[in-house]
Amino acid sequence: MLDAITRLWTDLVGRIAADLVSPALAWLPLGHLAGDPHDIAAALLIALLQLVIIACIFRPLEAIAPAEKWTDRRFVGVDRNLTLLMIFGLNPLFAFLVLTPVAALLTGGGAAAETGSTGGLLGFIPGIDQHPYLAFGLYYVIFDLTYYWMHRAQHVIPWWWAMHSMHHSQRQVSCWNNDRSCLLDGVFQSFIIAGLGLVVGVDAAQFALLELLSELVQNFSHTNTRLGFGRILERLFVSPGFHRLHHMRIDPARPNLHNCNFGQVLAVWDNLFGTALYGESPRATGVADPTVDADNGLGVLAMQWAALKRFWGAVRSPDGWKLQEVAFDPQTFRPVPVGHADPQGLASPQSAPPRRT
Repeated sequence: MLDAITRLWTDLVGRIAADLVSPALAWLPLGHLAGDPHDIAAALLIALLQLVIIACIFRPLEAIAPAEKWTDRRFVGVDRNLTLLMIFGLNPLFAFLVLTPVAALLTGGGAAAETGSTGGLLGFIPGIDQHPYLAFGLYYVIFDLTYYWMHRAQHVIPWWWAMHSMHHSQRQVSCWNNDRSCLLDGVFQSFIIAGLGLVVGVDAAQFALLELLSELVQNFSHTNTRLGFGRILERLFVSPGFHRLHHMRIDPARPNLHNCNFGQVLAVWDNLFGTALYGESPRATGVADPTVDADNGLGVLAMQWAALKRFWGAVRSPDGWKLQEVAFDPQTFRPVPVGHADPQGLASPQSAPPRRT
């Protein structure tokens, strides 16, 4: 059975590489530096596999064991459309493939790839070529730690929060919510993660596998389900309940409670750096800032435009560069330190809280 699946996978990769990827690379000016067409074809198949798992496994979980019951899913559709855009166009894998020719030019055409040796920082570890799983594991830890600190930065750098707040504006967090993000923010994050991959030294196939694993865990962690990993594993890995607390609306009685659970795949970092929160019951998700909450109900383009207006208002303001939590002025879109914002406006309910099950 396993051999049959392997042969089917190899055949599919070979056909896509020959019929689609190779002609495309031949057409591109620097396509000959982009790497093995089979690696790129495998990456495309992995992206398709991600969509199948979301639609056929995670989405049914929301119907079987929901964390919150919604009378309708009217806010979810835009997230599904954004997921298609991110997976097939603006995710870190495709940024990695764009940066690979640049890195090859800067390093003399990719000598490491020609010799079959591990490049980047991993190449300095003696004998690492004989232990590919160890190399992958080391990169994964570095990748996840980088994401943890990048995610914390998104919440305290106002011009970055102006974009990232679009992700948090969703009142109905679901399995499609992971890729609800400002496209400019997505490009920015993608090139940071892809650049890290090139510096550390991973190839396209390894990067594709890493992307699949991390994205699937994130899709699951956003899934509207009450299923978890258990007391011990939830200290190690991010579960839906753990991440749902990260998406909670501000609690005026405990105003710093929502600054928690920033991990992407590993919950270890939150426990290590003091940002882990456990034991709280499910809470209403979304943001209390009316300017950001207005994203709900907008279409893909209108939502992107709203996030860009917040970004432009923040990046031009001195307050946009100070490490702080902010709301946004509804007229100028400039950041307003939460301590100076109208507390009644931030605390007022945006909608009825979800029903717990």
